[in-house]
Amino acid sequence: MDSFSSMAISSIRANSEHEYMKRECQPKTWTGGLHRVLCMQGGDDDGSYAKNSEAPASAITLSKPLLLTAIQSMKLFVQSEEDSLRIADLGCATGYNTLATIDMVVEGLRERYIKECGVDPEFEAFFSDLPSNDFNSLFRSLATTLSNNKARRYYAAGVPGSFYSRLFPKGKLHVAVSLSALHWLSQIPEIVLDNRSPAWNKGRAWIDGAKKEVVEAYAKQSEEDLEDFLRCRKEEIVEGGVLFMLMGGRPGSQRPDNQLDDSDSRAKHPFTCSMDQAWEDLLNEGLIDEETRDGFNIPAYMRSTEEVERAIERCGGFEIQRMEYQRIVEHSKEKQDEWIRDPVSYGRAKANLVRATLRPIVEAHVGPYLSEELFKRFENRVSSDISLIHKTCFYGVIVVCAIRK
Repeated sequence: MDSFSSMAISSIRANSEHEYMKRECQPKTWTGGLHRVLCMQGGDDDGSYAKNSEAPASAITLSKPLLLTAIQSMKLFVQSEEDSLRIADLGCATGYNTLATIDMVVEGLRERYIKECGVDPEFEAFFSDLPSNDFNSLFRSLATTLSNNKARRYYAAGVPGSFYSRLFPKGKLHVAVSLSALHWLSQIPEIVLDNRSPAWNKGRAWIDGAKKEVVEAYAKQSEEDLEDFLRCRKEEIVEGGVLFMLMGGRPGSQRPDNQLDDSDSRAKHPFTCSMDQAWEDLLNEGLIDEETRDGFNIPAYMRSTEEVERAIERCGGFEIQRMEYQRIVEHSKEKQDEWIRDPVSYGRAKANLVRATLRPIVEAHVGPYLSEELFKRFENRVSSDISLIHKTCFYGVIVVCAIRK
């Protein structure tokens, strides 16, 4: 092949790659609502939610005694041969956390019924999440769990849909749990997505420390969402049944613009500084424009205990048995020491955490190529800031146990 032909082929390839990159780097918009793209990353690779859900697992472990107490004290229901006890996990995602929780509830109730009523009831377990959830991975895990047990503990079903709307018939659920899911909102407030609005969240991906108009818009959306959730559960849970909620939160005395309760957590939390810097890197490199950067907002809000209590009172139909605010440490001292010795592995771990929680909505916003570029910038930012590894990050959670009146 002569040099002219080689140059021509190289030029064609370069132009093709340029056109591909141009197409891939165009900002994307999704239609049909956030619920079509919001989900935890499926599968079981290093960037999956199944491999990056240690913080929710820690929160569930801390709240386990409260859930067990609720199960031990709840009303027992007269069972006919045609009846079964029905349990739902709302916002189940994938992996071990949801399966372990359902197992715990089923075994706790089974022991009570055998001991107090002399019957071994049948159970139905409903795993519910948005249609975008990776139900295939969840049920593969469930099949493995069931195959390892000689007796079937419960009959399982998937229920796709938003827990901000009705999912079940009236008065059919005996226990409903929602674990580490209710801090995710049903949508980004419309005024936050309007670049002519004072609530346009310029230069930020989240609301911690944002201006008043942005925080107020999120707080209003959060209030509406939680009341919608409670109204639906009031219809679905039988009288005497249990509603158990664990969600990201903050203390009652803390202002909503302060979503995290200390400066170290704010510096280190994956939704804050490093995320904003990663978006800024894409902007400075010419890969995105300002409107694309500013148009991305994380649909999460950490409610205060007062906000949760107020929503329950407004809804009516529930009696709060217990409500607590707890702080969950990000990781163990052993893990921190390991990362101090290898900062690159720390950056990789934090980037995988971000992939697990945000990849689907980032891809919906900028496409798969720029999505991966963002996570690479995030990983570099975290790895290069050695001071971050020495900080201790805490996640605040609110645990609520309520009885349907």
